[in-house]
Amino acid sequence: QVQLVESGGGLVQAGDSLRLSCTASGGTFSDYAMGWFRQAPGWEREFVIGVSWSGGTAYAEDSVKGRFAISSDNAKNTVYLQMNSLKPEDTAVYYCAATARYFGDSGSVYFDEANYVYWGQGTQVTVSS
Repeated sequence: QVQLVESGGGLVQAGDSLRLSCTASGGTFSDYAMGWFRQAPGWEREFVIGVSWSGGTAYAEDSVKGRFAISSDNAKNTVYLQMNSLKPEDTAVYYCAATARYFGDSGSVYFDEANYVYWGQGTQVTVSS
């Protein structure tokens, strides 16, 4: 059974950086698509950034382009979300998601949470002004 465990959340100030980790287990992830989503209080969960585990183009939501990046360490079965220049509006619970499908460069597919099967428990990121 595939499991995703996020870590690295916390309380930071505006302008700071934070790196979230998502460690996967229970599967062979080379053909998986991975994504990060977030949910702020009172808002629906939204897509942040996604990529195929094997690499390729990363797709990001407009508000995080140029500030957030996704990467993976195959040896550790871990996907990272590097968040720079954090803003108070980035405050949310961040979720890692995965699916055993190869999205490749089908950009719009990454954005839809219905395309993901496995989800982590979430990690809280709070950015103070």
